[in-house]
Amino acid sequence: MTQLLDGKTAVVTGAASGLGRAISLTFAEHGADVVVADIREEPKEGGEPTHERIEAGTGQRAEYVECDVTDPDDHAVAAAAAAELGGLDVWVNNAGVISHIDFLDITEDDFDRVMDIDVKGVFFGAQAAARQFLESDSDGTIINMSSLAAVRTGGDMPLYGPAKAGVQQLTYSLADRFGGDGIRVNCINPGWTETQMLAESPMGEGEAGQRFQEMLLGAIPQGRFGKPEEVANVALFLASDLASYVNGERIVVDGGFANT
Repeated sequence: MTQLLDGKTAVVTGAASGLGRAISLTFAEHGADVVVADIREEPKEGGEPTHERIEAGTGQRAEYVECDVTDPDDHAVAAAAAAELGGLDVWVNNAGVISHIDFLDITEDDFDRVMDIDVKGVFFGAQAAARQFLESDSDGTIINMSSLAAVRTGGDMPLYGPAKAGVQQLTYSLADRFGGDGIRVNCINPGWTETQMLAESPMGEGEAGQRFQEMLLGAIPQGRFGKPEEVANVALFLASDLASYVNGERIVVDGGFANT
């Protein structure tokens, strides 16, 4: 198999579970060493920790770093861990939370939590990565995880949609700011994907949840939800030299939902 990331080192936030876990494993399978940065070590879906699975299954080096993405100091720790593994090449701002709270019920605490994790976390993660690239005078790539909700949202996402739209706009700004320094910045906008976030969506349990699921599947041209590995493969492309002239781009991975 072609090792698209041979010799590279990546930091992935929110890498213990879900999309971050899939991205970390895919990167390692393609030759990257990975810093698994997450507020928790154990996967939400169960199983061995991501860094242990990487080392056992791929032979690549991996290190878990406790990282609260709302704390810029934790990003600096993750960047330092990447430097110890050989130098940062790829930074994936994946950590995030979803919210389906009704607009009239959102409190200031609700607002701050979503914006702190989904926007502030990406902002300072990208800042830590850019500083590392500039200090080492090396090229690099930053991948921000936005969402389909930044492209096509609804009344049940008055917090999540704007937060992810902010991530998308930040991506465009940083691509312009750092393109001349050899730093590419892009974002991925996943649609409905089989992760813990999907389980926490309004699908939930019972007859109402089943009707919601059927409605969604009927609106997706491919007729199914995405798999974490399918999003991870897009991250792999963006992290690799195959995407050497891709900068300031968003890639929607949603089975065609946004265009229906």
